[in-house]
Amino acid sequence: MASTPNFWQRIGIQDWFLTNETSEKAKAKALTPDTVYSYIVDKFKESITELSFADRVVFYHEFIISFNADDYKEFVANKQGIFGLIVQETVEKFYEILKEYRAAGKTVKPSGSKWVFRLVSHPDYARGDKGFIGKLLPDNNKKEENLRVTFIPRQTGIAQTFDVDQDILKGFTYYSEGYFEIPYHEELETDAQAEQKPGNTTVARLETIIPDQQFAGKKVEYLMKENELIVSGSDETREDSNIFTIPSEWVNAPHLQIKHNQADGKFYLASFGEITTLNEVTVERSDVNSPKWVELPVNSRMLLNGIIGLNLFKS
Repeated sequence: MASTPNFWQRIGIQDWFLTNETSEKAKAKALTPDTVYSYIVDKFKESITELSFADRVVFYHEFIISFNADDYKEFVANKQGIFGLIVQETVEKFYEILKEYRAAGKTVKPSGSKWVFRLVSHPDYARGDKGFIGKLLPDNNKKEENLRVTFIPRQTGIAQTFDVDQDILKGFTYYSEGYFEIPYHEELETDAQAEQKPGNTTVARLETIIPDQQFAGKKVEYLMKENELIVSGSDETREDSNIFTIPSEWVNAPHLQIKHNQADGKFYLASFGEITTLNEVTVERSDVNSPKWVELPVNSRMLLNGIIGLNLFKS
């Protein structure tokens, strides 16, 4: 008796998901962070080989990676936030690869303004299967209509609804397990792997967009020039140079302390605010006089009290 074709076979795109290296007969192997990382990096290199022409280096900006449903569930079990860490390291590797092409005299220009990663499960995959779809992700210049947003302020507890221009949301990253957006930054491509230039005292750059009407569509940026930094809110009264005051009542005063360890070149974070998440993982709250430090990778995404997004980039 002939088997009934599945949905993907009936619409003719089965091969888009099940690539040549996958097979129902393939021996299932447990997914590891290194497996996922290496797979995405390999596909990025393949995209450069397949899409580049003349001296122009062309590469995918969107990566849709599919796994068997059971493999996916086992991988994320007790590993909340692991995809976020993999994506960070993957993007840094992308910039390293692109830097090598630029050093060889090639023209490296992005076709999109961001990197997008979608890590999903597929109902027709066997254990051990992996699939990939890549996209150039060109910029979309179409003007979108305003959004209708409803929220409940903590002060009043009364729901309010208002229009929000799309521009105010450009700096926000919306996370769910397996979906990530990271802005493409030219300076990361050229400087992420390089040592700090003589005379340049800036060790990091922080960006935030505040969802208040007076800051509509504007980024608030802070250049970290010292090895320690305090991130605070609108109730902050100090005016020290190492204090980044975000003019919002949604940020505690103080909320974060960030330090740069010159010995290992890494950044570390301590949270004093009500709620802080770092790449989807909640950071344990600590006392101002006894900070509990966690590593803060470059290109990280922080969310303060579930409202204010804060991004860290290396300068």
